[in-house]
Parts: sequence; structure tokens; C-alpha cells
Amino acid sequence: MKPPNRIVLMGVSGAGKTTVGRLLAAKLSGLFVDGDDLHPQANVDKMKHGIALTDDDRWPWLDRVAQVIREHDGTRPLIVACSTLKRSYRRRLGKDYYLIYLKGTSSEIARRLQDRDDHFMPISLLESQFEALEEPDNALVLDLDQSPHEIAEKIILALS
Repeated sequence: MKPPNRIVLMGVSGAGKTTVGRLLAAKLSGLFVDGDDLHPQANVDKMKHGIALTDDDRWPWLDRVAQVIREHDGTRPLIVACSTLKRSYRRRLGKDYYLIYLKGTSSEIARRLQDRDDHFMPISLLESQFEALEEPDNALVLDLDQSPHEIAEKIILALS
């Protein structure tokens, strides 16, 4: 199997992008980058305080994610976890990546967020994520009604 050199996992906070991304990178001997690690500190501080980011807040962050994708040398697969909820955000990332959408319901994601205490994104901002979400029409869509390992295996199967 020769997977795409650049893969973006998208979805709302709590969809499992990081977990699935790490599993996928391990299975493909790839490099994983968590888009959350590229947020400017001002964005992290806003979210920690329950303040939803604006598009103006997101542009510099998305530009950093796009730079990581663009500058990837292609020697091994790059898997990037990035919410990229709107079409305009995905356009900002460029065109040279394979998009995978981890899709879940609001109640399903809320349950996941309640169990998570190691992230700056509070559950109070979940509704704003779903309000911003513009589901892609050019992505592999995987429902979250299965384990992260099963999702990673389905991605690998779809890419082969």
C-alpha cells in the first residue's frame, strides 16, 4: 500500500482526531502533527476561558497548519489532526492532502469531552463547533460509532 503523503483528519473537538491520527501514523510509519499544538497561545487562552475563536483568530493558526502540510518532504506519510470545520478553512490548507472527516453527533462528542481532562477546549464550546461545521463533500467520512483502532483500520483499507 502506498498511502497519500499528506492526510488531514478533521472534525469537531472530541471527535478523536489526535487518537486516530497517532494510531494511523504508527500503522503507516508516518509522522503525526496535532494542529492544536500549532495554535498561538492567545487562541489557547481564549478557548481555556470558554471564548469561541473567530475566523480572524483562526487564520494565523490555519496558515501554520498549511505550512506544515506544504513543507512536508514526503519521505513518509504526514497525518495532521486539524478541526478545519469550514470550507474556507480547508481551502486555506491548500489542496495537496487527503481529507478524512471523523463524524459524530453532538451528544456522542459531549460524552467524550466529559471524560477528557487533558485538553484546553471546554465542553461549553462544543455547540459553537457544530454551528461552524460545514461538512465536506470531498472526504472519506467515518462515523464515530466504532473504536479508534477500527477507524484507523478502515482508513488504511480505504487508502489501499
